[in-house]
Amino acid sequence: MVLAILLLVVTLLSVISVIRQLKLKNVFALGFSAVSALAFGFFSIMTIISELTG
Repeated sequence: MVLAILLLVVTLLSVISVIRQLKLKNVFALGFSAVSALAFGFFSIMTIISELTG
C-alpha cells in the first residue's frame, strides 16, 4: 500500500507540472509531464485495486 501512495504522490506532482507547463506554453515539458501523469496514475490506481482485491 505504501507503493500505491508514493505513486499517487508522484501522479499529483505530475499533474501540477502539467498545469504549470500549460501556463508557460512549454510543449516539450508538457508532453513529458502528461505522459508521466498518465503512466504513474495508471500504476497507482492499478496497485490500489490490486491491494484491495487481492
